[in-house]
Amino acid sequence: MSVSHILGGKGRHVVTLPPSTSVQEAAKFLAENRIGAIIIAGPLNKIEGILSERDIVRLISKDGKAALDAPVSTIMTREVKTCRESDSEAELMKLMTANRIRHLPVVEGGNLVGIISIGDVVKYRMEAIEREREEMQAYIATAG
Repeated sequence: MSVSHILGGKGRHVVTLPPSTSVQEAAKFLAENRIGAIIIAGPLNKIEGILSERDIVRLISKDGKAALDAPVSTIMTREVKTCRESDSEAELMKLMTANRIRHLPVVEGGNLVGIISIGDVVKYRMEAIEREREEMQAYIATAG
């Protein structure tokens, strides 16, 4: 299964925030949208970073509530790992595990075209396992 297949099922809509957004505004946005990370994008939707709930928790534990007024650009991860639509499920899992990340922006031709979470990968892998089980049961039923 490829990233393209996963995006075909979940959709390609990606929300972004500008780097000037305050940490407090970003935290509120994450909570309201029930998402664990947000792409920080500049002009022309160019990826400048990614901000996760973990980034916010670490900042607050270090600097206290005053940190909430800081712009997300001060704490976002700037070296963003990305994937392509042609990448396989195995490649996604390897990249996420090796880098201890739960979200991967999907980039094609320099454009942001989607985002994949570890939850998306698990969901689609579980569906594939279920399909394989059903096919095996059907095969056994017709062979016997």
